[in-house]
Amino acid sequence: MKNWFKNIGPGTLVTAAFIGPGTVTLCTKAGVGFGYDLLWALALSIIACMVLQEMSARLGIISQKGLSAVIRSQIEQPFLRAAMIFIIISAIFIGNAAYEAGNISGGVLGLSSVIGNPFIELNGMQINYLSIIIGVIAFVILYIGKYKVLERILIALVIFMSLAFLITAIITRPNIIEVLAGFIPNLNSEKTWTVIGLIGTTVVPYNLFLHASLVSEKWKSAGDLHAARRDTQIAILLGGFISMAIIISAASVQATEVSNAADLALSLEPLFGSAAKHVLALGLFAAGITSAITAPLAAAYVVKGCFGWTDGMKSSKFRMVWMLVLLLGVIFSTIGYKSIEIITFAQIANGLLLPIVAIFLLWAMNQKSLLQQYVNTTSQNILGLVIVLIAFGLGLKSIYKVILNFL
Repeated sequence: MKNWFKNIGPGTLVTAAFIGPGTVTLCTKAGVGFGYDLLWALALSIIACMVLQEMSARLGIISQKGLSAVIRSQIEQPFLRAAMIFIIISAIFIGNAAYEAGNISGGVLGLSSVIGNPFIELNGMQINYLSIIIGVIAFVILYIGKYKVLERILIALVIFMSLAFLITAIITRPNIIEVLAGFIPNLNSEKTWTVIGLIGTTVVPYNLFLHASLVSEKWKSAGDLHAARRDTQIAILLGGFISMAIIISAASVQATEVSNAADLALSLEPLFGSAAKHVLALGLFAAGITSAITAPLAAAYVVKGCFGWTDGMKSSKFRMVWMLVLLLGVIFSTIGYKSIEIITFAQIANGLLLPIVAIFLLWAMNQKSLLQQYVNTTSQNILGLVIVLIAFGLGLKSIYKVILNFL
């Protein structure tokens, strides 16, 4: 048992990253809008996520590099390498800075559902003090700069978040037969964008970068691959159960005005008492703060790999990157400002990056010069190609959505 706990880590941090306010909100809308009908789509998302994250972990352990560092070292053509680095930094650094406000605001939504209005008046300006508190907590955890400390804190938060959402799902007393029926694929035009969205919130580009970097911090030899795979599978399955628990909880609410988990928490109170409201609100808080920690961390690892920095988490350059991402998130969340232009640019960059990174990851996993005998098997390549097609569809969807917003 002690050995098992010792080998938990990077996979759980990936779960901490993808179960953020965006995932919680989308799963809430899926449950309110379609009941249990889209549980099958989440199951497919989890399988796709496991396949790609296992590749990312294997790449990180065998090469002892993060994905951005591998891209930098393997692309020899200068122009192509510069273009890739530009897209990666645009999508991950700028994108994470833009979305960090959403992560912090998600945590605030959870707390404010319990403690009330988070705004205070200061010189005629309304300031959200909970955003500052969450930012300070994230800052302290990241500034410590010790991987083991960061890992243990995030594992604790993920366990707390898991319990919160699972308990909420149990409180709502779902019909087990109807829940099981939700795993039978049932797709129509009404559900298509939600299905794509559920896949997109689970299979995300920055987790592929984050995971490869984290496993190279924790494990140093091919003998650790078994532990890394088990860690990845258990953690992503846990993330899948959390997402499913949110859908199940939301499916019990007969109200179309529910648009996020904070609304869901308030809607559950009349039906299931204040316990459901408080447990769900605290789960949303945990989802917000875990993503608020992992998004700046991922951005720092990406920039480190792109520029070939060799220093660790305590280096001034590494800290400067995550501090900037966190600071922008706190500022935008505190004053309630949303930069549409930055978020739009980040969406376009992410839409471009997801299929490109999936293709490059698949290519890298077949390079014997890089991975020796640990290259992909035929079945892994087939699964990878299917996911690349899904990623391509998600990329087109992301860009299409942005274009529609402009029209």
